[in-house]
Amino acid sequence: MPRIPRLLTNHPKAAYHVISRTALPGHDVLGDEEKDYLLNLIRWLSQVYFVEVYGFAIMGNHFHLLCRMLPENQFSDEEVVRRIKLYYQGKRKVFVYEELITKWRSRLASLSRYIQDLKQRFSRWYNRRYERKGYFWSDRFKSVIIETGEALLNCLAYIELNPVRVGIVDKPEDYRWCSLGYRARLGTGENFMTLNLGLPSYANKSEKERFRLYREFVYRKGGLGESKKFNKAKEFTYRSRYFTESLIIGSKQFIYHLEVLNHLEVLKKKFSKKKEKIISSSEIYLF
Repeated sequence: MPRIPRLLTNHPKAAYHVISRTALPGHDVLGDEEKDYLLNLIRWLSQVYFVEVYGFAIMGNHFHLLCRMLPENQFSDEEVVRRIKLYYQGKRKVFVYEELITKWRSRLASLSRYIQDLKQRFSRWYNRRYERKGYFWSDRFKSVIIETGEALLNCLAYIELNPVRVGIVDKPEDYRWCSLGYRARLGTGENFMTLNLGLPSYANKSEKERFRLYREFVYRKGGLGESKKFNKAKEFTYRSRYFTESLIIGSKQFIYHLEVLNHLEVLKKKFSKKKEKIISSSEIYLF
């Protein structure tokens, strides 16, 4: 089967659900130290690249990351230079010139370069640590375009519930390698994560109040604390496979205004089995 080209867009309401798995056998390749190192890489590179991080979950053999790439033209030349220096951490002297700024401005707004940097740095660290050679990650990462708002909130809940679904913890905040657990312990963290999800109900709310609303939503979706978990939790788990197997999730209006629309029509003809489906309401569609 031919490799599906990655769908990328500059739409201001487009976020990405990124999933990447290890190439190594077993479900517990990533131990506590490996998860801590990967989390620190995400935290650091998210301050280097033009990215807004909504959430993450680092599991034993894969990770999820929900983020939005910010427009490169909203950053000044001075900010680009500051981020270049942060990237090199004093290990290389930076000679500033126009072509360099132009090159890095484009790089720092690229989802592919952001995830590539994250995965390559982790692979080098892991191989040095265990004195091994070869690939650590399996193939390229998967990415699903998610519309900010309700679709984004549902995708984030799906990510947070990963450690609960596999039975590692009973509550997501008890798992320190998912964003709900991180927020519960340390707060959102300036320039790292945000709960600005594009929801009217979250507007003009403090971060503390947004977190309370968000946590309540995750608990409802996961059926946590309920005696009968099947109705909500199992139904959400069944439908949530769309968050990893789709190309785009969002409202019909959002999908038909994406710059990838022409490309998407080509893909639909090439992969005729990928049919349009409704996933959560009359307003939410995916291809």
